[in-house]
Amino acid sequence: MKLSIRTRLTLQFTYIVTFILILFSFIIYYFSANYRESEFYSRLETKASNTAKLLIEVNEVDNNLLKIIDRNTLNALSTEKVIVYDHNNAMIYNSLDEDNVAPLPTGLLNEIRLSKKVYSHDGKKEVVGILHSDKFGEFVIIASALDKYGRNKLRNLRLIIITGFFISIGLTIFIGRIYAYKALKPISDVVKQVDRITINSLNTLVDVGNGTDEIAQLAITFNKMLERLISAFEMQRSFVSNASHELRTPLTSITGQIEVSLMKPRSQHEYEAILESILEDIRNLNALSNGLLDLAKVNSDISAISLVPVRIDEILWETRTDLIQRKKDYNISVKFGGSIEDERELIVLGNEQLLKTAIINLMDNACKFSPDKSVKVYLFTEAKFIEIEVVDNGIGIEPQAIESIFNPFFRAKNAKNIPGSGLGLSLTGKIIQIHHGTIVVESQLGKGTKVTIKIPSIS
Repeated sequence: MKLSIRTRLTLQFTYIVTFILILFSFIIYYFSANYRESEFYSRLETKASNTAKLLIEVNEVDNNLLKIIDRNTLNALSTEKVIVYDHNNAMIYNSLDEDNVAPLPTGLLNEIRLSKKVYSHDGKKEVVGILHSDKFGEFVIIASALDKYGRNKLRNLRLIIITGFFISIGLTIFIGRIYAYKALKPISDVVKQVDRITINSLNTLVDVGNGTDEIAQLAITFNKMLERLISAFEMQRSFVSNASHELRTPLTSITGQIEVSLMKPRSQHEYEAILESILEDIRNLNALSNGLLDLAKVNSDISAISLVPVRIDEILWETRTDLIQRKKDYNISVKFGGSIEDERELIVLGNEQLLKTAIINLMDNACKFSPDKSVKVYLFTEAKFIEIEVVDNGIGIEPQAIESIFNPFFRAKNAKNIPGSGLGLSLTGKIIQIHHGTIVVESQLGKGTKVTIKIPSIS
């Protein structure tokens, strides 16, 4: 049977209190019983010792007078019996009136003589035997009695403990349910608030209460998750909307050109021109698809991306060579800013393919937006960082647009007539973020743009 957390908390609370009460009650009763027994043995021992002194050492006291004294003593014990034996094991005194008292076993008398003092039980009676020695010889005194008063006190204590135990358990169950309800109420409130959140109300955050306890931390964590979900939904919505628009444009262009070419027979030169135009649209579509795939890859599970030591200067030269081979009119120069004393200063912990993609995007953008298709790349080494500057003399970026250039599909107003998908910088920014680096863009309209990235080195 599945129990609610409230019920389980109540039961656990009850079990703990029950165990503590049982342990505490046992300790109280155990020590009370031991104290009663030891205190009663002490009284019996005193009684036996006093009897021996009166009987043996005081000449004026005989058996009859001692019995009278015992019967008239205010502190006389219930069913008290005192017997005195001499060294020959002969009974010389019996506090009871009966004369036919059976003699004690010789073994017990000898044990008392050896041990000087012996405690034992006779049914419910406590029995103490002591050895009394004086100038008249050695005598064994046996005193026994029933501690009615002490046992009544123990019986009352046992009744009080049992009654208090069941009352305490009842109160524990009642208070435990109240305690469990109050303890779980903040969680219940969070559950109710979460239950009201739908896909259309993701911006409804959970109340964090005092902001310090564990429930508040749970609410804060849930709110952070909601914020990430909101961001993911917004990114997905924007991505789908922009991607569909960007993909529709080249597909529409390709479809239109094919339909126009089929309307009537055309010359070979016209067909070649149409095919070249279609090929250019397909290339743009392919670049857009690759950009979308790369962006989806870096936005997926970052932990699955392997980072290994790579040399950043080799990546710069390789990307420069690859880009120039594809774009013959590009002019890219790579220069070192300062001297490199240790090759380890050029090594970063990164993913070679992603870093190449990021740097190619920066170089390609710089050349594409520069009238002379040229770009200068500078490599610097600082303490614990590698800095790369990509500088062009292109059209520049408007100040108000710089904050948005890392958004997918964003394109500045002055770049509308230049081919591109608006995915390059977004992808580059994400790649630099994966490598725990920073990227800064400085630009002036009509004068050019400088992009600076910093990546931690392993030196």
